[in-house]
Amino acid sequence: MNAPTLEWSEALQLELPQMDDTHREFVDLLAAVQAADDTDLTTRWNTLVAHTVEHFGQEDRWMRETGYASGNCHAVQHQVVLQVMREGATRAAAGDLPLLRLIAGELAQWFPQHAQSMDAGLALHLRSVGHDPATGQVARPDALPRSEITGCGSLSCS
Repeated sequence: MNAPTLEWSEALQLELPQMDDTHREFVDLLAAVQAADDTDLTTRWNTLVAHTVEHFGQEDRWMRETGYASGNCHAVQHQVVLQVMREGATRAAAGDLPLLRLIAGELAQWFPQHAQSMDAGLALHLRSVGHDPATGQVARPDALPRSEITGCGSLSCS
């Protein structure tokens, strides 16, 4: 049975260029993992993990800069996914390549839902407060929430 694969599509685009570019890179790196033979699999996985650390770190920083609580469910989901990815790297280093391929397939199913809910909510929030992803500055501080956001920021999360 083949694992589900993921390809970039307009459905994943969130109209926030820096986020979209990072997401496109994630999709491309995941595709490279899924296409890898056994000799390249671990190297490509480690590249994906390193990218994902930066990717999630960037989004987590944006959330902190714009009023999200440190333990919000979006950031917690990032932590859990990274933990699974790191465990996959550890297990692959010990020779468990089938597990790594299974995790890659699960990521291909998880990512579109994450992007279209949690990341879409974050992108909307960032645009609404005028957040500059390069500097962290907020153009409309009056639009920041009065209390910290503890949910994920999407309509699917309370």
